[in-house]
Parts: sequence; C-alpha cells; structure tokens
Amino acid sequence: MPLILDISKTEDIEVVHCRGRIVFGKEADELRRIVLGLLNESRRIVLNLSSVEFLDSTGLETLIALFISARNRKAEIKFAALPPGVRRVMSITHLDQLFEAHDSTEKAVKSFYPPEAVSV
Repeated sequence: MPLILDISKTEDIEVVHCRGRIVFGKEADELRRIVLGLLNESRRIVLNLSSVEFLDSTGLETLIALFISARNRKAEIKFAALPPGVRRVMSITHLDQLFEAHDSTEKAVKSFYPPEAVSV
C-alpha cells in the first residue's frame, strides 16, 4: 500500500496522519517533502503513525532526519499512536529514547501545552 498522508490542523499544531508504508522511494520522499513544507508554517507537528503498516530503514532514517530538521528550526515533532511493529523498531534502535511518543493524537497535541497551574 502506498503512503497516504492526511493533514489537519488543531489550533497551531499540524497533524499528519500517515497510512500505508514508510519505505525507500516515493513514500519516504513524499513524507519528507510534506513535513519540511509544514515546518515552514508551523513549529509544532504531530505525526500519527497508527495506520503505518511497515517501516523500513529508509523510513526510519526519514523520521530521524525530520526530527533533526525540526530541532534545527527550533520546532518540534511528536509521534502519536505507534503501532506495535513501529514501536518495536523504535525500541530496538533505542529511538524511543529520542522521540516523544504518545498513545493518541489528542495526548500528543496536549503535550505541547504546559499543564495549567493549580490554584490552592
């Protein structure tokens, strides 16, 4: 299945829902092109990977490159809803220690905002 990217916006946060495979070739290139374009408009991006069926080494490299590009632009990319296979790859490669991943898009979006102060 080719990679399909659905882009939406929640307040000032761009959300990219990835469906299909993030692999060498046009899939990884398209993800890179879209996210780099979004980084020109937004400093906050959530990549929802819940529907990613397969991630090869080039796909992983693309995610790392996007993460670094965001950091270099003083922006942030967070990940949401990692399927078991992607989570396993992140764990094996220890990238789970680099990337901030959340159980859902909603939790990833909320993580961009500091918790409200509790008045006593």
